[in-house]
Amino acid sequence: MMSPQTTPIADSTQDLELSERILAPDGTRQKNPDLDPFVADVDAEQLRALLRDMIILRRIDAEGVALQRQGQLGLWAPCQGQEAAQIGTARALDPIDFVFPSYRETGVIYARGAQPGDFVRVWRGEEGAPFDPAEMRVAPLQIIIGAQTLHAVGYAMGIKHEKAPEVAVTYFGDGATSQGDVNEAMVFAASYQAPVVFVCQNNHWAISEPVAVQSQYPIAGRAPGFGIPSLRVDGNDVLACMAAMRWALAHARAGKGPAFIEAVTYRMGPHTTSDDPTRYRDPAELEAWRTRDPIARLEAHLRASGELSDAHVAAAQADADTMAREMRAACLGMVTRDPLAVFDNVYAEPHCGIDRQRDEYAAYVSSLEEA
Repeated sequence: MMSPQTTPIADSTQDLELSERILAPDGTRQKNPDLDPFVADVDAEQLRALLRDMIILRRIDAEGVALQRQGQLGLWAPCQGQEAAQIGTARALDPIDFVFPSYRETGVIYARGAQPGDFVRVWRGEEGAPFDPAEMRVAPLQIIIGAQTLHAVGYAMGIKHEKAPEVAVTYFGDGATSQGDVNEAMVFAASYQAPVVFVCQNNHWAISEPVAVQSQYPIAGRAPGFGIPSLRVDGNDVLACMAAMRWALAHARAGKGPAFIEAVTYRMGPHTTSDDPTRYRDPAELEAWRTRDPIARLEAHLRASGELSDAHVAAAQADADTMAREMRAACLGMVTRDPLAVFDNVYAEPHCGIDRQRDEYAAYVSSLEEA
């Protein structure tokens, strides 16, 4: 595949222009000899399905924000603007592949079959995992920045030992590439030629730190230094993202070791619902990226080719509204366990330390009720 650019990045929109793509921001199909072969089979029906996925994902995201604002969730990590990077790569996965996500991969778990309640359970603080990792072949969402990359490489080393046909895939943001865990994971992956794909969603902001503070050159350029081939794509181009993931999966599945994808995209909303991006982000930058919206791009392409009608879009939006209703109903229908239940099953036998802590916590909870 092509080598990542080594030109310093001047601004975020230039960052996108230096990435490989298939669909231009206005939806025009461009020839790309490296990427085109990996999506040669994608027809209009499949493109409409990708558009539907992205429309549903954006609605899920909006509902998550609304539920948090209404006090039903403790937190939500928005992914508006990153729909193509998540849906394009996730829809390229084989059912047997195992995913290790961060906390923002709502679109990835949607593509892997998450049910309405699965999107909110962890953010509501309910008991248990947000979904069944074995059934969905997705590890629990990871809050610790970059830790999931180590888990993915360890799993991939097991794949290689067992000579299994699957691939481990891990997602993380541009900020995570400054963490030791991510770099250590790439060292081990390269050293042991582990079948793992690293997917960096470069959304330009690690909370309030712009990506230029962390890397003046494209992040994909780091991977070859570890001996890992990399590809830098327009993360708002769902076709380019799918092609990149198919390339990376084929590379890893063929026993050639790890691969690295940098999907250049943009976080349109806040880092989480506890963040206020207006304090650090230029409104003009946000508006410039609105013209590169991944959903509008694919819709423009399909309409220009006569493969999308108003009825298609209306049907997708109706499905999105249905998902949002079911997600809200699942959230409001969850029964939160008694606060003191957190002390249950900590030890197999009675323990005086736990008894004392339970009593202290019971007094604290009681004080809140009295207030």
